[in-house]
Amino acid sequence: MSMMIYNTLTRKKEKFVPIAANEVSMYVCGPTVYNYIHIGNARPAIVFDTVRRYFEYKGFDVTYVLNFTDIDDKIIAEANKLGENTRELANRFVQAYKKDVATFGVKEATYHPRVSETMDEIIAFVEGLIEKNYAYEVNGDVYFKPRAFDSYGKLSAQSIDELRSGARIQIGEEKEDPLDFALWKKAKEGEIAWESPWGEGRPGWHIECSAMAKKYLGDTIDIHAGGQDLTFPHHENEIAQSEALNEKTFANYWMHNGYINIDNEKMSKSLGNFILARDIAKQHDPQVIRFFMLSVHYRNPINFSDELLEGAKNSYDRIQTAYMNLEHRKQTSLNIDPRKAAWIEKITQAEENFITAMDDDFNTANAITVLFDLTKDANLYLGEKQTSVDVINRFQEVIATIFSVLGIELNTEAELLDSDIDALIEERNEARKNKDFARADEIRDQLKEQNILLEDTAQGVRWRRG
Repeated sequence: MSMMIYNTLTRKKEKFVPIAANEVSMYVCGPTVYNYIHIGNARPAIVFDTVRRYFEYKGFDVTYVLNFTDIDDKIIAEANKLGENTRELANRFVQAYKKDVATFGVKEATYHPRVSETMDEIIAFVEGLIEKNYAYEVNGDVYFKPRAFDSYGKLSAQSIDELRSGARIQIGEEKEDPLDFALWKKAKEGEIAWESPWGEGRPGWHIECSAMAKKYLGDTIDIHAGGQDLTFPHHENEIAQSEALNEKTFANYWMHNGYINIDNEKMSKSLGNFILARDIAKQHDPQVIRFFMLSVHYRNPINFSDELLEGAKNSYDRIQTAYMNLEHRKQTSLNIDPRKAAWIEKITQAEENFITAMDDDFNTANAITVLFDLTKDANLYLGEKQTSVDVINRFQEVIATIFSVLGIELNTEAELLDSDIDALIEERNEARKNKDFARADEIRDQLKEQNILLEDTAQGVRWRRG
């Protein structure tokens, strides 16, 4: 099966055909660094890190670019409020972002460009748009003309007239048309600024990503990604600027992840349900949070609650317990199994099911279902009297591979759940009833290794944590 990606631009799944064989260029819109990120920011970081990991698993060489907007109205306002230098503030929150997403297993990008370090390219980009009559300067500000770009609105599926009806000219702006948007802003007194052909100023938001994508990935890239909220106006404007200047398709595939709700309500500061990523990572295992995030398809909205996270933790722990039980069984396995070939074939089919799920627009929800099925089969296999180390190794190999591709740690020191302990005790009881005392002793030893102590009484088996 070919890899299929849902392209926001065409509103359908399309076969993935890279620009260069065995290579993938990805640009993901990063944060404006003026505060700590919330869990809504963490979702695209996790989602597109997983996309990158899957491409690498499939043998692609991925160039992954995630930018930092380190100069912006919000940054200036926050720096003024704190009496801090804008550069120092931005640097502080760049490091905070990297630390926070690393907590969730997100790998460092190939490149992390910053606006402040791309100023020459941004100015040259704006000059090119003026030369081609897609932009104009007025009193130190430079604006882009969407009406000059014939296919404006194609990403968000809106007509120019619909967009025009909702556009307004703000106080102080001297636009020719309410739809026109800023490429370069004239500096206000006391603000950080750069020299340009139009006087001192700084870039508008949209031009930044166009310039950084061009600098690091070229005129046309394979995948441009970000949160659903960026579709319009940010990504729409990026397309217009880039394709107007370069006269080439900007990105072949556009990917957008869905929103996050908190207890079935949209997350917002006004509702008081605004959760910082670093705070939730203190309350719940970050690996469980990543597991939970990937249990829903990236394009769907996801509901966040303590109850749902607890359910994800139980599922995550159950998979890890199965892995540990496999490891323990290896030590006493006789390496005899007349059904070895059939079991290995079944495990290989599970790995193929995982690939099928991920090839279908990175369906991590179905991929995790494969993990559940694999865990169920592993537990069934552990109930067999005759087991093969080769089968056990194959189970472990596929579980570990899926965890690795999903970017989730396989913590083999995880604590057994009460339900897992009860299941093992029940299996031990059955083994003793069938006079399989070797298996019964093996389960007792396994539980002892996990600091679970058993006491055989007239009323049955009791257990406690040592």
